[in-house]
Amino acid sequence: MVKVTLKDGSVREYSEGTTLAGVAASISGRLGREALVGKLDGKLVDLSTPLKKDASVEFYTFDDEEGRRVFRHSTSHVLAQAVQKLFPGIRLAIGPAIADGYYYDFDSPEKFTPEMLEKIESGMEAIIKADLPFERMDMERGRSLEFFDRAGENYKVELINDLPEDAAISCYRQGDFTDLCAGPHVPSTGRLKSVKLTSLAGAYWRGSEKNKMLQRVYGTSFPKKSMLEEHLARIEEAKKRDHRKLGAELDLFSIQDEGPGFPFFHPKGMALRNELENFWREEHHRRGYQEIRTPVILNRTMWERSGHWDHYKENMYFTKIDELDYAVKPMNCPGGMLVYKSRLHSYRDLPVRMGELGLVHRHELSGVLHGLMRVRCFTQDDAHIFMLPSQAKDEIIGVIDLVDYFYSVFGFKYRVELSTRPEKAMGSDEVWEMATSTLEDALQSKGMEYKVNEGDGAFYGPKIDFHLEDCLGRTWQCGTIQLDFQMPEKFDLTYVGEDGQKHRPVMIHRVVFGSIERFIGILTEHFAGAFPVWLAPVQARVLPITGRHVEYAQKVMERLDGEDIRVELDDRNEKVNYKIREAQGQKIPYMLVLGDREAENGTVAVRHRTAGDIGSMGLEEFVARIKDEIKTKKI
Repeated sequence: MVKVTLKDGSVREYSEGTTLAGVAASISGRLGREALVGKLDGKLVDLSTPLKKDASVEFYTFDDEEGRRVFRHSTSHVLAQAVQKLFPGIRLAIGPAIADGYYYDFDSPEKFTPEMLEKIESGMEAIIKADLPFERMDMERGRSLEFFDRAGENYKVELINDLPEDAAISCYRQGDFTDLCAGPHVPSTGRLKSVKLTSLAGAYWRGSEKNKMLQRVYGTSFPKKSMLEEHLARIEEAKKRDHRKLGAELDLFSIQDEGPGFPFFHPKGMALRNELENFWREEHHRRGYQEIRTPVILNRTMWERSGHWDHYKENMYFTKIDELDYAVKPMNCPGGMLVYKSRLHSYRDLPVRMGELGLVHRHELSGVLHGLMRVRCFTQDDAHIFMLPSQAKDEIIGVIDLVDYFYSVFGFKYRVELSTRPEKAMGSDEVWEMATSTLEDALQSKGMEYKVNEGDGAFYGPKIDFHLEDCLGRTWQCGTIQLDFQMPEKFDLTYVGEDGQKHRPVMIHRVVFGSIERFIGILTEHFAGAFPVWLAPVQARVLPITGRHVEYAQKVMERLDGEDIRVELDDRNEKVNYKIREAQGQKIPYMLVLGDREAENGTVAVRHRTAGDIGSMGLEEFVARIKDEIKTKKI
């Protein structure tokens, strides 16, 4: 008999050789039906895995992130099987699970079309109906190379050759289809139920434009048809909210052929952007930050010292000045450190909090550019805090409170992740452990739930990431707190301690918006372009009914403008209902309709974009109303 310790701490005994599927079924009939994958002593494994010794066991269903990921990855294998059956000779690349779905890359002489997706989908449904078991096969390296070489799968051969000599190699088979894969997978294709192929795209093999362009098929899958239908409805809603579409309709920004990945902000987009930046400045001033501005271009020596030249070079742009190498900054932190270093600091000065709305440039492949969400230049709302080691925890808590306040103003929920040391990193294990434990202590002091992302930290330090959730349930990584013991060493940053000697400060890198451009894209989609009054590019539009009301309308507009309310006058010779429809289409919060009665009484007939006709009120009453909404940042 072997002892199994479950997630709740309870212990059960089973005969040696009992599979994890058998354990799940013994716990409850529902878990037996819904479990997709298990975790055996901390490692994700197939439910067909037998028990050989005492072990800890957990189970994951579609409700869990791990379960969804395995579910979608298994569906990508079904996609590959269907494609190979329909189009013999196509070569397979990779097919991972991604957020809300999966994709598979194919090398095909024939260009896929939307009509082909329907045929592939039908083929997938037939494979699912056949309920084929996913069978794991561990292979010796030479045999696996021979197997895939004989099948003409050159991409699989390349992947195997790139594995370490002692790496375990496994494949998964369902029916007559076999694919290279580390697993795990769901028990059988019948578990996958409802599938949908959503789009096509091109993708370079291994993400390098030096390699061949492959065809990528995207899809999603769910265990119930109703769940798939709900997801597809959200996708349709997301299309309506696409910030690129709304950005053009509302005249916020554009991406020009002359600058792919470099957004142009129009006057209305700048009004929105300026409000966000003003809010950022006000709140940071209240919390003791000083604003700085650092150069966009700095020399190679500085980037070598920071480590970016060795660790981040492929993402940077370069130039020569006076025959010397310079780089366009991809991050603001080195400039912030040079500002700190420009004068002597005492321990009494610390913490020093310096904020910067700094423009950075990063090289992105053209295929991944996406409106404001993925660009080549963007403004980071960076801040760098230089402090005593004993101040680190309190400063981290201060940043957590700041992030929480910012997101609450916009009505965003969020989740938190802690990312630890990556493979490619600077500094000793001891320093990394100290930094990571400090971040953990701060999170625990705040009583915050968080997920640990092993190996996903920055090359110079661990980090806390904030993933905000929009109205469609999508998550976006925005805020970050990085604790850094490395850069102060690299830049020889010091402060004079109580003992009169020089000591090394600790440093926090942090952003709240993340990228101003990306945050505007997120806000545009979250609010579907109907921004709260305080953010709206135009807060009120004055609509005179006829030409004889224009004089009064101009006075109303001047009064609003005098209170710094963003107002427009529509004095065109058009019917007022047409003007109202157009203003609502532009998602302007308030429309002020002015006729004889309003001009005579000094009032305004107020119409709200969602509430409709609010009624007549005095001009000063309306001014007070809208100013209160702006001041309180009412959502």
